[in-house]
Amino acid sequence: MRKIPASILIQTKNEEASIERCLAALSDFDEIIVVDSNSTDRTAELAAARGATVINFTWNGAYPQKKQWQLEHAPTRHPWILFLDADEFPSQELIEEIAVIVSDPLERRVAFDIPISYHFAGKVLKHGHRVVKRSLLKRGFNRYEDTGLVNLPVMTELEVHYQPEATGEVGRTSGLLAHHDLDPVRTWFDRHNKYSDWEAYIHADPAMRRSVRSSKSLQGQRFDVVPFKPLAFWVYSYIVRAGFLDGRAGLDYAVALASYYWQIGLKTRELQQYGRRLAEHA
Repeated sequence: MRKIPASILIQTKNEEASIERCLAALSDFDEIIVVDSNSTDRTAELAAARGATVINFTWNGAYPQKKQWQLEHAPTRHPWILFLDADEFPSQELIEEIAVIVSDPLERRVAFDIPISYHFAGKVLKHGHRVVKRSLLKRGFNRYEDTGLVNLPVMTELEVHYQPEATGEVGRTSGLLAHHDLDPVRTWFDRHNKYSDWEAYIHADPAMRRSVRSSKSLQGQRFDVVPFKPLAFWVYSYIVRAGFLDGRAGLDYAVALASYYWQIGLKTRELQQYGRRLAEHA
């Protein structure tokens, strides 16, 4: 059977619990590259045993970060690249959709935003807010802009919540990318506490906020300017998008993300009042 002519780039760092399941879902693709960041567990070993090419990335604290570095340096066989985290894998519908996209010589779009099928507290959420990621890119038409974010004291090696800029038309898939985090829910709160630090620094700087907003998906750009965001998000996710149909998990997710946006607002106001030295000292 002919493989799909696309390259998969998987970002890993101590992802032993997830990497084999992720790779098992990618057998239809011609090339799989795992870009590891000095894992101390068996991530690299397990990936290599599954037939993936493993390359290492060590961030020097400056631009480029991990995904942009991959666009510049990872030696892929194909121009189309699907970026994945180790706890993500494409649905069968998405695999079939990607096969059509990357095999079409007349395809004019140069990037695709992919909606996420999200797991929260051990349950697949079928309703409520749907995260969208620009994960399918054509090399040479996309880049993660150097927005100055790497200078933030809370920045990490991996681009988090901003999307690559595309010099061409952007599409959106109907197939979903499954996000299945095996870690306990407390780690979700740990991560989002850090993410809210990052977002607060950006929101406290109008110029940086405008720059980051321009690199988000259309959905992200619209939501960035919504007033009373914690309440608005809860109403949107739980009521408008019928998150209540997911039962207790839908309620928990809506409340958790509403509290995340509340944290961003509170931390932003603190930075605007006392300056960045307060957060840096903490």
